[in-house]
Amino acid sequence: MSSNIEGKVVVITGASSGLGEATARHLVGEGAKLVLGARRLDRIQALAQELNLGTDAAVETDVTDREQVKRLVDAAVAAHGRIDVIINNAGLMPHSPLERGKVDDWDRMIDVNLKGVLYGIAAALPHMTRQKSGHIINVSSVAGHKVRPGSAVYAATKAAVRMLSEGLRQEVKPYNIRTTIISPGAVQSELPQSITETDVAKGIEEFYAAYAIPADSFARMVAFAISQPEDVDVNEILFRPTAQEL
Repeated sequence: MSSNIEGKVVVITGASSGLGEATARHLVGEGAKLVLGARRLDRIQALAQELNLGTDAAVETDVTDREQVKRLVDAAVAAHGRIDVIINNAGLMPHSPLERGKVDDWDRMIDVNLKGVLYGIAAALPHMTRQKSGHIINVSSVAGHKVRPGSAVYAATKAAVRMLSEGLRQEVKPYNIRTTIISPGAVQSELPQSITETDVAKGIEEFYAAYAIPADSFARMVAFAISQPEDVDVNEILFRPTAQEL
């Protein structure tokens, strides 16, 4: 176990599958105290039971509803007296060319990928500023660094997460709060399943089948950032499968 992870209270959104689930499994092994949020309550309840987290460790959470995100964070504080880390992980990736006008998909990405992160920050920050400690980890993407045809709106939300996180980093220095942006490339998750255009989904599924690396690769990045001494602030991690060119 890492002494700087053991005993820390960690809240994870989007914890029912993929990156969030893998991170929960990894951090439990490092001795963290977890509170899991996701829309699929049955999934996180089963995960909490499997990891022996207790009945209060799974909180039904739709990150597009700021009151639900606040309830998630407040539940962690009520159970453990504090919140040390929040991982704003929930995300969607319904790629499509702009000319197809998939406005509902655009709205969903903005609501989940960007506003969901903002709601996580809004819920955690009052507790962390009061504690004068904490760590906010926001999930961006390789797409937040490089846009490709069909990914314009997704890339825009993930680039926005990077800018938001950098502004946050500068603002929270007086409170001894750390911030990390993690930008994964192709990592095994349910993201391709959120694509609503059949032809686009087929191409992405083939790309992931060829290149995607296990979700535990993301979990190890999270653990690396959290495990650093408190005077070390790992602000950004960008990683890809070794074989992924773009």
